[in-house]
Amino acid sequence: MTPDAVILRALRGSGDAGASGADLAQRLGISRAAVWARIEELRRVGYDIEASPHRGYLLRGAPDVLHADDLMARLEPGGVIGRDIRVFHETASTNDIADRLARDGVAEGIVILAESQTQGRGRLGRRWDSPAGRGLWMSVLLRPSLHPSAATQLTVLAAVACVRAIERQVPLRPDIKWPNDLMFGTRKCGGILLEMSAELDHIRHVVLGLGLDVNVTASEFPAALRPIATSLQAQLGRRVDRAALAASVIGELDRAYRALGSGGFPALADEWEERCATLGRRVTIRMGARELTGTAESIDDDGALCVRTEHGRLERVVGGDVSLAAAP
Repeated sequence: MTPDAVILRALRGSGDAGASGADLAQRLGISRAAVWARIEELRRVGYDIEASPHRGYLLRGAPDVLHADDLMARLEPGGVIGRDIRVFHETASTNDIADRLARDGVAEGIVILAESQTQGRGRLGRRWDSPAGRGLWMSVLLRPSLHPSAATQLTVLAAVACVRAIERQVPLRPDIKWPNDLMFGTRKCGGILLEMSAELDHIRHVVLGLGLDVNVTASEFPAALRPIATSLQAQLGRRVDRAALAASVIGELDRAYRALGSGGFPALADEWEERCATLGRRVTIRMGARELTGTAESIDDDGALCVRTEHGRLERVVGGDVSLAAAP
């Protein structure tokens, strides 16, 4: 952990009691003057840190930015996802950066975030608008011990983790629409994009991308999306702390990923089914030139959707463009 992350963790943990310069210097193995220099640097980037002669340093406020050291400071130690966090002011696509790092042999768990993306994308090559400072645009590099046919499990765990994280931070409960959307009614607030490099029998790496509209206003959505898109701010009626939400998402992803690794997918799948707006609904799924219509019944052990067709046949679907019939 970097010195700034150690300082921010100590300040957040101490609350109004404050953290003394001497204690911080001892934790870091540096001089009190060096601690002061780090405090000044944190102030320069927007952290409101008060220096009290009796209580030491107190954190009074934080900027509305994604700061890697601050995110690290908010996470529980010892996790896999979030062991390394990198934040970019602007990039074409966080998924592209994560993929390049994967091909360079970087260990799993690194998280890439950007304040804005110029070429963000969703499933089926669709453009994902990523306005600066308004959402969470992030990617996670994973190297799971899964057969490629079971990769859909990662989409399931990511959806569950994101909903958990949102519920921990704000009084909202989005629904999950199979395979990868987070919804409020008929409006989408987030999506998950899984991009995989694999051989016939094993996965080399997976890039798990997440786009979440946090503080996007109605006027900031492209005109074509305004009838079908929403954000947490729009649903809540106030701005949401993006940094706190980002740390919550990373933490929940880590917990779900570790549960998956220890055989916990059935419990994740049960939770997914409880939160899914697709199950029990009549659906039309377009898979290239093919179109399938039926009732979505469940997901299987690999995370694929099981659809009962009009002829009574149960079909397993691993991907496609899903339309839901209007709820009765």
